[in-house]
Amino acid sequence: MVSSNNDLEKKIESLREKIRRAEHLYYVLDKPELTDAQFDQLMNDLKKIEADYPSMVTPDSPTQRVGGKPGEGFVSVLHSSPMLSLDNAYSEEELRDWERRVHSLTGRRDIEYSCELKMDGMSAAVTYAGGKLTRGVTRGDGSSGEDVTSNFRTIRSVPLAVEKALRTRSKLPDDFEVRGEVIFPSRTFAGLNVDREQQGLSPFANPRNAAAGTMRTLDPAVVSKRRLDFIAYSLLVNGATYFKTQAATLDALKVARFMVVEHSLAKTFEDILRFIEKWGKKRRATQGPELVDGIADGVGAQAENTGGLLRLIGNPGKRRRASRELKYQIDGVVVKVNDVGLQQELGYTGKFPRWAIAYKFEANYGKSQVLNISVQVGRTGKLTPVAEIAPVLIGGTTVKSVTLHNADEIARLKLQIGDWVRVERGGDVIPKIVEVVEPEPTSGSLFGETVVRRPFKMPTECPECGTKIVRIEGEVDYRCPNENCPAKLRESILYFASRKVMNIDGMGDALVRQLVDSGLVRNASDIYKLTKANLLSLERMGEKSAQNVLDQIEASKKRPLDRVIFGLGIRFVGERTAQFLAEHFGSLDSLMRATDEDLQQVSEVGPRIAKSVVQFFQDPKNLELVEGLRTADLILTGHRKHRGTTLEGKTFVLTGTLAHFTRDEAKKKIEDAGGKVTGSVSKKTDYVVAGTDAGSKLDKAKDLGVKVIGEGELDQLLS
Repeated sequence: MVSSNNDLEKKIESLREKIRRAEHLYYVLDKPELTDAQFDQLMNDLKKIEADYPSMVTPDSPTQRVGGKPGEGFVSVLHSSPMLSLDNAYSEEELRDWERRVHSLTGRRDIEYSCELKMDGMSAAVTYAGGKLTRGVTRGDGSSGEDVTSNFRTIRSVPLAVEKALRTRSKLPDDFEVRGEVIFPSRTFAGLNVDREQQGLSPFANPRNAAAGTMRTLDPAVVSKRRLDFIAYSLLVNGATYFKTQAATLDALKVARFMVVEHSLAKTFEDILRFIEKWGKKRRATQGPELVDGIADGVGAQAENTGGLLRLIGNPGKRRRASRELKYQIDGVVVKVNDVGLQQELGYTGKFPRWAIAYKFEANYGKSQVLNISVQVGRTGKLTPVAEIAPVLIGGTTVKSVTLHNADEIARLKLQIGDWVRVERGGDVIPKIVEVVEPEPTSGSLFGETVVRRPFKMPTECPECGTKIVRIEGEVDYRCPNENCPAKLRESILYFASRKVMNIDGMGDALVRQLVDSGLVRNASDIYKLTKANLLSLERMGEKSAQNVLDQIEASKKRPLDRVIFGLGIRFVGERTAQFLAEHFGSLDSLMRATDEDLQQVSEVGPRIAKSVVQFFQDPKNLELVEGLRTADLILTGHRKHRGTTLEGKTFVLTGTLAHFTRDEAKKKIEDAGGKVTGSVSKKTDYVVAGTDAGSKLDKAKDLGVKVIGEGELDQLLS
C-alpha cells in the first residue's frame, strides 16, 4: 500500500516513464527491450492504480491514448503558419536547375542541404503546451485543417508528453509545434486489407488514402486498431522554425522521442544524387513479390506488390517475417537548404518555398487501350478532351480515364481512339498519357470487342447544351459561349464548394448535378437558400446527410473575404491574387468599384488580370450573384492592409542573416511603409539591407554603387 500521496505520485510517474520508454523503443526505434507480457504487466499495474485513485489520472498518461465516445465531427482550426506544398522535380536536370537558382539568389556556392525521404502519407501538425500534447490538426487546405486530437492520441509514435528532462536535452521550449506525415506502415496496411477482404469489404487502394481516411474517422478506437505512425520533419515555435538548421531540428526531434524522417546532409550536388540513388534502389527492391508480417489481429501472409498496391495472398494463417528494404511507401526525396537563415533569404514564390524541392521518383506506369475520347465542359466553358481507357492498376489506383488537356496535346501524341498507350501517374498522383505504344498481341480489345481505330475531332457544338463552339484566335482552347450552359453551372458550383474555396464538405458531383438539374440552384448564391425539405426531395438523401450538408453550408458563411473573391471564379484570379485583392481593397464593394488603374496598383496584378476583374463586375449575372451572397450574409468585408508612404517608391534587397527580424518580418515592414522588396540587385535598387554572412548581392551592390545599410539604418528609415 502506498503510504502517502508523494509516494503514490512517484510510483505512478515511474510506471508511466517505463511505459513511455518501452513505447518509444518498440514503435519508434523498432528495438523492443520488453516482451509483450512484461509491457502488458506494466500497463495493467498503472491502470489498477489509476482506477483506485482516479484523481491521479492525467491526459498525458499512457492509459489515456484511447478514451471517450466517438466524436460528433471535427472543428476547423487555423494553422500557426501556412502548411505549403513543395515544387517538384522529375529529373536530374530539373533538380540541377533548382540548385542553380538557389546559388544565384543567395550568391553562395558552399550551400549545405538536408536530404529527406518523402513519405507517401498525410501531412499534419501536433502542438504541445507545457510539454504536453494539446492538439493535432490535419493539413487541410494549408491555411486551416481539422482538429483530430483524439485520433492523434492513439498513435503510439506521437508522445503524449515530452518531459522536462527531454526538453532540456533536446533544447526544446515548453510550447512548440511539430509537423510531419501520418503514414501507414506497409505491413500493417497489408494486414488491414486482409481483414477487410475477410469481412467482405473492399480493400483500401493505397496507404496514403487509407491514412487520410483513418484520421478522419470519428471513433478513436478504430484509429488505434489500425496502428498508424507519425514521422516528424519540422519544429516550429509561434509559427516559425525554431532551430538555426534543419539538421538541428531533426536531431532535437529525435532526442525528444519523435519518429524522425530518414535523412542525410549533403555538401555537394553529387551527395544529393547519391542519397536519391540509394533510396531509389531500396524503393525499386520492394516492387516485386515479398513476404510481410501481418500486424492486424496477428495475421501474416504472403504479399505481392503490383504497381505499388500491396495485397496479401496465399494462406493468411501462415505467419512469416518480411524481408523488406522499406517499412513505408515513399515517392521521392525532399531536398532542403539546411541553413534556416538562407531559407528566409530565399523566401517563397506564390505557391512554394524556394529553399526546398521534392524530387519525385520515376512514375508508376501501366499499359492500356483508349476505348473512347469524350469531352468535358468546365466552369469557364472550356472543352477538355478525356481519354476513356481500359481499367489499369497504377501505383495502387485503378485508372479509367485520363485528361488530354486540349486538341493540340492529342495532335502532339498522334493519338487515335483504339490506340494502345503508356499511362503514367506523375509524382505517383496524376495520370497522364505519355506516348502511343505497340498494341498487345490480342484479337480484340481488353473487353473482347474490337475497338475501331479512328481519329478524334473536337465537336463543333457543346455536348451539354448544343451551342456552337468558339475558339479565340491565339488560344489553344475551345469554349462554349453559352452563359446558361448547365455544365458550366455545375462546375462553377463544384468549384465554389471545393475545399480551397468555401469548403462545403458533402457537396460533391452527384449532389450538385441533382441541384442544378432540378432547378434548385442557378448560381452559387442559391446554395444558401436550400432547405432540408429541398435536400430530402433528392435521391439518396437521408435526414442526417441533409442536415450535415446544411451545417457545412452554414459554416461556409464564416469564410474570409479572400475566399469569397476566389470563389467568384473571376478568370485569372487565383488564390494568391484573391488574397492581394482582399488586402488592398478591404471589401467586395470597393473591389467592384475599382478601375483598371486602381487594380494595377495591387501587387502582382497586371493589365490582363485588371481587365478580367473589371469585365466580371460589368456582367449583370455576376452582379446578381454578388447580391445573392450579400443577402446570405457572407463576409464581404475584410481588414484592409493600410500601407504607409514613408518608403514609397523605394526598392530594397535583403541579404545575409538579420539579427532582430526574420526576412519575412523585414519585408513586411518595408512593404507596409510603401516600399518594395526584390530578390536581385540592379541599378534601380535604392538600398541593400545587409546582415551577417552577406553574399554576392553585397558585392554587386558595391560594384553598382547601390547604398548598403544595416538593420539600425533600416529602423531609422522606417521611423
